[in-house]
Amino acid sequence: MDFATNPTIAAQSLAATLPFWDQLSIAERERLARATRLLRARSAERIQGGGSGCAGVMVALSGSLRAYMLSEGGKEITLFRVEAGESCVLAASCILPMITFDIALDAADDVEALVIDPRLFSQLAQENTAVEAFLYRQTAQRFSDCMWVMQQVLFSSFDARLATFLLDELSRTGSEHIAMTHDEIARHLGSAREVVSRMLKYFEREGLVALGRGAVVIIDRRGLLALATA
Repeated sequence: MDFATNPTIAAQSLAATLPFWDQLSIAERERLARATRLLRARSAERIQGGGSGCAGVMVALSGSLRAYMLSEGGKEITLFRVEAGESCVLAASCILPMITFDIALDAADDVEALVIDPRLFSQLAQENTAVEAFLYRQTAQRFSDCMWVMQQVLFSSFDARLATFLLDELSRTGSEHIAMTHDEIARHLGSAREVVSRMLKYFEREGLVALGRGAVVIIDRRGLLALATA
């Protein structure tokens, strides 16, 4: 795809992914297409965060993005994922004055995404109520995701959080083989690798999982579900 020289290609991709496309005028569609670029990133590549500024409105075409908070000390906690076909307006936090914290984005795996210029998107939201409604629906949805994570951190025991994470990964990937190191899991949960390793070894002794090099295999889904919902 060459968006820079052929805005028609961008328009086709936007039409297939944005629910408000049909409610835009021809002129608005052209402006939006010209303000859209294609992003390709390898797994674990940093897309936003660490002083990189406001990326723009993200629409994942393939692969997925991981949105997370990063502390000054380098500690991470995953807030939500943006799967193929989904959008992330919080990557354009510069157009949402009520957002006072930074969200970092990494490619969770090899990803291809549309990136819409935040200034142009902000203008469209002021001019077109369909775009404005989309912006605030997406913001509310992502804040709901963030609040769920905070609820888990504040009110759930770590074994329940870890069990929930493993089950979520199983549901997301469709595979009982979770190709993640203990360090990667710790970054998702905002914990220390040593804590994750101890709990996974406990899970293994209980027959819930099997541990391999750089992977966790789920053995007893029902047992993990009982822990997650205890």
